[in-house]
Amino acid sequence: MKWLDKLLKKENSNEEIKELSNEEIRRKTLELEKQEATKNGKPWVAVLDTQINTNDIRNGFFELDWNNEFIEQLIDAGYSGEANEEIVDAWFRTIVIQMLEEEGLDPDREMGYINVTPIGKGKSEVS
Repeated sequence: MKWLDKLLKKENSNEEIKELSNEEIRRKTLELEKQEATKNGKPWVAVLDTQINTNDIRNGFFELDWNNEFIEQLIDAGYSGEANEEIVDAWFRTIVIQMLEEEGLDPDREMGYINVTPIGKGKSEVS
């Protein structure tokens, strides 16, 4: 159970053990899932964070993370872009349009826009 102990606790430079927050545990769990999927050559994608602008409910963002195998799967499915973020953006747009269509809503309606901002290490903020 060493991996669980490492997941639940973190040592700092003073050799004290700090309890991790639920969010830190969730993020570490996702990182472990990503590492395992990557090690096994399997595609992986996850939503790391979701934020809503309380002043304008139409604005918010999703922070996504993925591995290279997921990008390869998207490329094999016909998605393209100059950067991984553009490829994921195209996939994300497809998901949003499918959700609207499943609800009987017009996907061409005024939805604002989707902005993808790379934040490094294979992660992007989608707003």
